Amino acid sequence: MDQIMIGKFIAACRKEQGLTQAALAEKLGVSDRAVSKWENGRNMPDVSIIPELCALLKIDLNELFAGERLSMDNYKEIAQKNLLEMRRQEEMANKRLLNAEKILGFVSVATSLAMVVSGLLVAESSPVVSIVLCSLAGLTVLVFAFYGIKIEHEAGYYECPECGERYIPDSYWKVCFAPHFGSTRKMTCPKCGKRAYQKKVLTKE
Repeated sequence: MDQIMIGKFIAACRKEQGLTQAALAEKLGVSDRAVSKWENGRNMPDVSIIPELCALLKIDLNELFAGERLSMDNYKEIAQKNLLEMRRQEEMANKRLLNAEKILGFVSVATSLAMVVSGLLVAESSPVVSIVLCSLAGLTVLVFAFYGIKIEHEAGYYECPECGERYIPDSYWKVCFAPHFGSTRKMTCPKCGKRAYQKKVLTKE
């Protein structure tokens, strides 16, 4: 995948549609700097906005990743190649999010432990400070847990062991309150209705 070529193609298609970088950015809910980076080949659009970008530029996904208009002769081959590339990008993005969740968990535990230890050390001389530190430790765990589970909910999919369905739960709270070990959670599959421990996977297929 040639990011420079794709960037030039995005710029050309944008101009064909009579859009400025700022106008395209506004329609996509991103900054015009982000659009500039795409067109200069420094970044790729986020996977989540690529379908909307293609619709605005009046191109399809395969043409975007090829960085050019496609003829029917090589369409099927490039379509398969682009599908694999999309899957790879989604996998990498979800892997980064899940790694961020682990780092978040480690930081929250370390920070909370430090606060508790500090609170215990000053308990005799400053009981009020001790209570405040221990309370902050508990609050820190809750805040980090909320954001950690939010990241897990949004990154990747859960796979039902009964029917193989891969899905994103329709509610954050279903993930939050599900019995779990690591990122494997016991939930009800929306397709087959079976309740089982469902592991986290990075791609839809």
